Amino acid sequence: MTAHRRTILAACLALAFVAPAGLVLSSVVSAAGENQVVIKTFKYGPKDITVPVGTTVTWLNKDNEVHTVVSKDGKFRSSALDTDDSFTFTFTDPGTYSFFCSLHPQMTGTVTVVAK
Repeated sequence: MTAHRRTILAACLALAFVAPAGLVLSSVVSAAGENQVVIKTFKYGPKDITVPVGTTVTWLNKDNEVHTVVSKDGKFRSSALDTDDSFTFTFTDPGTYSFFCSLHPQMTGTVTVVAK
């Protein structure tokens, strides 16, 4: 388990004793899912994401296979991501960034970065 996942788990457990369960669940899901692309069943989800300049996007591998995240223009490239591994990249320039998995090239997606 990664340090990030341990931190989220600890926060969930702590909040479970202090707040109603519905409130805890909705807060954690929205905080964890924002600007995140989940890799599962050989797909990126969401496949396409739009974010403002300066946003850090996280790709999280929830598949049982190793995957990568590689931009077609060479701006970013992850190492091999095993199950529950993640990769982050901060987008500092507007534009459309296409990405794919170098191990499974049929897996593709885009990040569209817009000016604030």
